[in-house]
Amino acid sequence: MLQSIQKRKNRLNAQRKARTRGKIFGTEAKPRLTVFKSNKHFYAQAIDDTKGHTLASVDGRKLGLGADRQDVKKLAAELGKSLASINIETVVFDRNGYLYHGVVASFADALRESGIKF
Repeated sequence: MLQSIQKRKNRLNAQRKARTRGKIFGTEAKPRLTVFKSNKHFYAQAIDDTKGHTLASVDGRKLGLGADRQDVKKLAAELGKSLASINIETVVFDRNGYLYHGVVASFADALRESGIKF
């Protein structure tokens, strides 16, 4: 019974991701900024979908940071610096099926504070 519940959750999560991903496309001038969160870590990357290249990324595990709001603000500041170094000011935010609250909202707000528009 538990496997059927988990399969349903995974299927619904994939549907949510596909629904948001179908409406968002990033270019070199305005890349898609996607986020991924696990229970322990938070990851984000800016992707040029025309070429399929990652332009900038930040990994909470490599920086020794967790997935709470204070650590995510530090990650956003790091990503803002790396995006500014490659002259990117605007991005398209892809929340990857997650609700826009909590850690995802904190990351987005901190990224806006670092000068990135979306």
